[in-house]
Amino acid sequence: MSEKISNNALIYATLALNSEVSLQQEYLQSDDIPDDERDNEEEILEDLEQAFMEFVDLYKFRCKADKQLPSIDELLNSQL
Repeated sequence: MSEKISNNALIYATLALNSEVSLQQEYLQSDDIPDDERDNEEEILEDLEQAFMEFVDLYKFRCKADKQLPSIDELLNSQL
């Protein structure tokens, strides 16, 4: 992929991954998950968390170049 990701796409992806991490954490804390699927669901959470952190790092780098972007803390704590 040679095209640069737009700021909006980066923001939406970061927020979406943050939401998915939260949903997966809630699911793992619930009684809804069958015991034989727990390990797989924990691996999914690890993958989501890793992807989220990679997007956070990319976003922080982008913030250094574009001072008009909100900080990562502002972004994650904002009410959309």
